Order: sequence, then structure tokens, then C-alpha cells
Amino acid sequence: MSSENPVQYGNVKASYFWDDGSGINGDTGAPASGKPMQEGLAASPSWPLGTEGYVEYNGKKEEFFIGDRGPGDPAEGCNVLLDLDGKTFAKLTGESWNDDSYTVTGGQGHIDVEYYITKWGDGAGTPGAPQPMSGSEVCDDAVSPIPASAKKDDGGEEKKESQGDQGEKQQAKDGSKDESEEQSADEGSSGKGEDSEEQQAAPSGKNDGGDGSGQGLTAETAANDTSGIALAGDDLPMAAGLLTLAIVPALLVAFLFGRRRTATDYATEGGRHRADSLLTAEGLRETMQSVRDRLPGSWTEAKATAGEYWTRVRDRRSGSQGGE
Repeated sequence: MSSENPVQYGNVKASYFWDDGSGINGDTGAPASGKPMQEGLAASPSWPLGTEGYVEYNGKKEEFFIGDRGPGDPAEGCNVLLDLDGKTFAKLTGESWNDDSYTVTGGQGHIDVEYYITKWGDGAGTPGAPQPMSGSEVCDDAVSPIPASAKKDDGGEEKKESQGDQGEKQQAKDGSKDESEEQSADEGSSGKGEDSEEQQAAPSGKNDGGDGSGQGLTAETAANDTSGIALAGDDLPMAAGLLTLAIVPALLVAFLFGRRRTATDYATEGGRHRADSLLTAEGLRETMQSVRDRLPGSWTEAKATAGEYWTRVRDRRSGSQGGE
């Protein structure tokens, strides 16, 4: 009952009773609600039967429910407006309950208590400010504003506990998330370190001539050199043809000029107007000699150029075969 928000609060004077039909110490019979006399059962002159609440006295707190009517005459003038069972009264005052005399030790019969109504009952009675059984007046002074400290959030203490559990779960979830992020960051840093090591290892493989790209470059260079030699060998016929094409026109020009000079010489020497025919050996020798005399530089340079070219080709082929 005390876990619920109060619906009414106030201060009243309370006494005690124990009505179980024994007739001891003013017993007036069984409780009006039909429930047996028990600890926690209280009597009110006007509140509905079944009303629930709790009282506080000197820092002590005890729950009650309305199960009987009373006090009678003491309630007049808004004097004593609540009857507590003897055992609850003894707990609040720090005394003992006597089951034989139906009394509380210490001799104290009335105490001023704070009451909190948490739920109105559905039995006979009137909610709100208490009033004597005679209905002579309504005791409005017995009702005060509910203290803020007594109010609880919706759902009461159970909701607070639930919120606390949710907070702990959220903290645990956040902690797991932080650990996961830290682990991911560590793995990312480790992966970057490995990539850096691999990148650094690649140049070292090149310098060491291992399995890295350095070996590929060396092999490629050697292949290019070999290909150059092969291409030079393949181009020999073409080079020879080009050299021939360059020499033949020069020879033809020299031949024509030689023939012209030979005819002139013959015309001036002995009055002859025609040179010996090329079909004769003498004519052919004279023509060739004339060509050599006319173009000694061109002939010599052509022979030298051809000789140097073939010498380079032979040297390159010899070097290629020696490398293999």
C-alpha cells in the first residue's frame, strides 16, 4: 500500500483498540467489515471500509486498512479521529502488546500521527475529511496538502527500480560499444602497420634481387638488350639493300662522266671521235679506270662505310653469343 502515491494527507489524534468479541477492555464485538480482528486493521468514524493507507509517528511507519467503525464519542469535536489496532500502536510507540489485558505497556493511550490515504475503499463511508460518527461536523483541519516528499513518479518505486535496471543495462551496452570501437581502432592501426611494412618490404626486395620487382626490371633490361641484337641481325639485309641503293646511283653518274671524258680525250688525241666499245675488254678497263680517277673520294668512302658497318654487326653478334 505504501508504494502508491497518496490521495490524501493530514494529522489526527489516534487511539488503539482490539475488538475480537471477547469483551475484554471495552471490546464491543467483531469488526464491522466482517474481517477478523488482526494487526493492521484500523477503525474510522467516516472513511469508507476498505480504505488503505499508512501512518508515521516519530520516524516510524506502519500500514493500515479501515475495517471497523470508531472511535465513537472521542471523535466528537474532531478530537480522536482514528483507532489503530493495539499491536500497531505498540510498534509505533516502542512499547509491548499484552495479549491478556489487551493493553499497550507504557500507559500511553493517544498519539498524534500523520496519515496518508493511498486508496479509498469501496465499502460504506465517505471519502475526504474525517467527521464524527454523528456527522455533526466535517473536520477539515485534519486534511493538509500532500508533501512533495511523499509523492512518487508514475508507477511508484517499481518504476524507479525499472529505470535503474534500464540505466545499468544502458551503461553496460555503452561499455561494450566503447570496447568494440577501441578494438576496431586497434585492428585498424595494426592493419595500417602491416600495410606499411609490406610497402617497405617491396623496395628492399628490389635492391636485394629477390622475388620483388627489381628482378623483373633486370630481366626486362636483359630481354631488351637481346631483342636489340636480334633486331640488328634482322635488319642486315635491309641495311645492305639501302647501302647498295646509295652506291649504285653514284657509280652510274661517275660512269657517265667517265664515258664523256673518254670520248673527249679520244677526240683530242689523234683526231678520234669515238672511244673503244664497252663490249671489248680494253674499253671496259678504260671506263672503270676513268671512273676511279674521277671519283676516288666517293669510292673510298663507300668502301670504308660498308666495311665499318659489317664490322659492327659482327662484333654485336659475337657479344650476344658470348653472353648466352
